[in-house]
Parts: sequence; structure tokens; C-alpha cells
Amino acid sequence: MGISISAGVRQNLMSLQSTTDLMTMTQNRLATGKKVNSALDDPTAFFTAATMDNRASDLNNILDNVGTAVETLKAADNALNAIIKLVETAQANVTQAQNSASTVTLAAQTGSVDLSGETDIGANVTGVADGDTFTVKVGDAAATTITIENGDGITELLAKLDAIDNVDGSLTSDGYLKIEATNGETLVTANGTNTPLTAFGITAGTTAASTKNSTRTNLASEFDAIRTQIDQLASDATFNGINLLQSDALKVIFNEDSTSSMSISGVDFDASGLNITTAVGDFQADSELASKKTELAASLTTLRDQASTFGSKMSIVETRQSFTKSLVGTLQNAAGKLTLADTNEEGANMLALQTRQQLSTVALSMANQADQSVLRLF
Repeated sequence: MGISISAGVRQNLMSLQSTTDLMTMTQNRLATGKKVNSALDDPTAFFTAATMDNRASDLNNILDNVGTAVETLKAADNALNAIIKLVETAQANVTQAQNSASTVTLAAQTGSVDLSGETDIGANVTGVADGDTFTVKVGDAAATTITIENGDGITELLAKLDAIDNVDGSLTSDGYLKIEATNGETLVTANGTNTPLTAFGITAGTTAASTKNSTRTNLASEFDAIRTQIDQLASDATFNGINLLQSDALKVIFNEDSTSSMSISGVDFDASGLNITTAVGDFQADSELASKKTELAASLTTLRDQASTFGSKMSIVETRQSFTKSLVGTLQNAAGKLTLADTNEEGANMLALQTRQQLSTVALSMANQADQSVLRLF
């Protein structure tokens, strides 16, 4: 059996219930800060905002990797600048050696037969035949055999001499063969098959060099120590498991589906990779110092060019990083506009609803008074 209430009471009750529902909704918005908390509130806004929030979250994860890539490039750039300073120090080392006049008379043996322009020694030089040999030895090193082969000219002969450690083969201004020890040690030559040295005008035997310049010797040791530091510094440039100075590659991904990326190739920048060779002959030969100056100048050019390349790559990555941060902010703002509540507005709504609730309660009480008047009849 249902309970019958008057029309006035029912109307006020419904109004009070509606106000309570609105207060509940407003309280939820104030508590969560959102006006759309589920698809039931506004399906279009809810799912659109969810898509934007998901993409912003994916891009935020990518930003972590981009930030790591920036730091990897910074590590490589810092190492490059440090290596540049070491190479500049090596240059100063070589210059100092050049300023210290060599006290060494390098061991050398010079012929007296004009070989300039000779293109076939075995056929044209009297006393020399194809297959003839002689040996060259510097200091305590093992002797090396030089063989006059069919078709060898002066160019081929000099190349064979230059291939021996600490030996320089050249022609004098008069076109005579000169064999020189470049490290300030004793030079020993000997005929092998037949006597090609005699045919070149060189007396086989031993030629001793004078005492080495100790300043140059010490500077040569310092140069090799700098070279070792270049190797160690290049090895220490690793960041997050990647060393761009030891030929590792770096790939930076800029978007959530990996369709936007940049690959950065590493380089081999230890001393060998930069073509910086060890000091030869304790820096006693001026020709060795000149060669080192050329090596170091080329290495500096290579290092500075690569520093510029890494700097350009880092600028691109940082630009993309800034763009992605801005895009994340844009997506979050757009999602917020679709779902976030205006707390000022909701606060005003709550105050209005509380007032309405109080008024509805008073009205309900007044409506009940009409029913109570019936009791007074009894």
C-alpha cells in the first residue's frame, strides 16, 4: 500500500532531491577538479581528452630519452674540447723541441753516383744487377735487406728505405743516394749479393751519430705521454653506455611512433684515429718535428670540424626537445579545457545550491503545514 502525499509536498520533495543531486555533482567536481570524470559525463570530451593525455604521456617518456641523448652529445663535446687542448699542448711540446737546437749529427751515408731520374737501376747503373741486395741497420734493431728488383727505379728504392723504421732514404741536391738514421743512433750498412752500395758510391760500414739532445729526448717522452692521455680521454667519454668518440652510434627518436628520428654517427678519435703517431728518434731529427707539426695541425682541423658537427647535432636535438615540451603542454592544456572544472564557478554553484536547499527545506515545511491543519479539525 503506497503512501499518498499532497501535490505541494511532492513538488517540494522533488525540488529538494534535484538540488541534492546537483550538490553531489558539484561536490565531485570540486573534489576532483574535473567537470568530466567519466564517459557518462560527456563521452566526446572524455575520449578526446584521453587521447590527448595519452599522447602527452608518450611524448613525456620520449623526452627522457631525448634528454639522455643531449647529455651524451655534451659528454662527447666536452671530451672533444679536452682532446683539442691536449693536441694544442702537444703542438707546444713540438715547438719547444724545435726551439732547442739539435746537438745530434744524424748518422748518414751519402753516395757519389748520380741517380736522379733513374727509372731502372738494375739495367742502367754500372755494377748493379736485378736481384742484388744490401742491408740497413739502425741502433740495436735487426738488419733489413733491400733487394733491387726488376724494374726498380730510384722511386722504388727510396720507398723501400723509407719503409724501414727510423730510416730515411732521399736524393741529395746533386742526385746522390742518401741513407740516414732519423733517431740519432748508429747506422750500419752492408753489401749482400754483389756490391750495389759500392755501385751507388756508398762505402758500406758503420756511421755513428753524435750525442743526443737531452731536452729533445725529454720532450719526446712528454709527447708520448700526451698521446697516451688522448687515448684515455677518448675512452672515458662514455655516457649511458655510448661513446661517440669510439665509433658508437646514437639514434634519437622524437615522436611516439618512431617515425621521426635522427642518427648520429660516432668517430674514432683516439691518437691512432687522429693519425697522431708516437715520437720517432727522440725528436732528434728536425724532419721528424716538422712531420709532427703537420700531423697535429691536421688533427686539430679534424677535431674542430667534428666539434662543429656535434654542436650542430646537439642544437637540433635541443630544438626538438623544446618543441616536444611545448607540444606536451599544448596537449595537456587542450585536454584540461575539455575536462577540468572552473573551481570558482563550481564554488559559486555550491553556495547557490546550499541556499536553494535551505529554501526548499523551508518550502517543504510550509507545504506540510497544510496537511497538519486537518489534525486541528479533530
